[in-house]
Amino acid sequence: LTGALQRGGYVILMRHASSPVTPPDAAHAELGNVKNERQLDERGRVSARSMGAVFRRLRIPVGRVLSSPTYRALETERLAGFGPVQTFSELGDAGKSMSADATGARGRWLRSQVAQSPKPGTDTIIITHAPNIAEAFPLDVKDLGDGAALIFRPDGSGGVLLVAQVKIEEWSQLLDSR
Repeated sequence: LTGALQRGGYVILMRHASSPVTPPDAAHAELGNVKNERQLDERGRVSARSMGAVFRRLRIPVGRVLSSPTYRALETERLAGFGPVQTFSELGDAGKSMSADATGARGRWLRSQVAQSPKPGTDTIIITHAPNIAEAFPLDVKDLGDGAALIFRPDGSGGVLLVAQVKIEEWSQLLDSR
């Protein structure tokens, strides 16, 4: 897996790192969290930093980074340090936290993004929420915990192949397997 990611061509679709199910009150919200949205807990902050450090140590080339506009998703990206991020409302939670999109539009949009081949020699990272991933890839979300990633290889014809599922705490094990 490490060698494949280093060569690029993969889409890493992940849930944001660990966060409590309730938003913080104003006294406990991070300074940048002006809307008092859910934010990462300590475990989420540590695991996001660790994951980013592993990517840098392994020299996994990150091209595009797409994210939900929610605070917890953007905080995952910021702490991981993947690079410039583009936000898309389709990756968000529509202000409903853990609710699925009854129309299926977010899932269809997400599938189309995952099917896009990254620029040569890079991987794409997409950070979103469990309901969106479940809607797009219902057969692949078993045991997809906070911060977990599905790694896909676009086939160039609009389809994708699931290559691996990696829990956020398992990224550091890739360092050991080199």
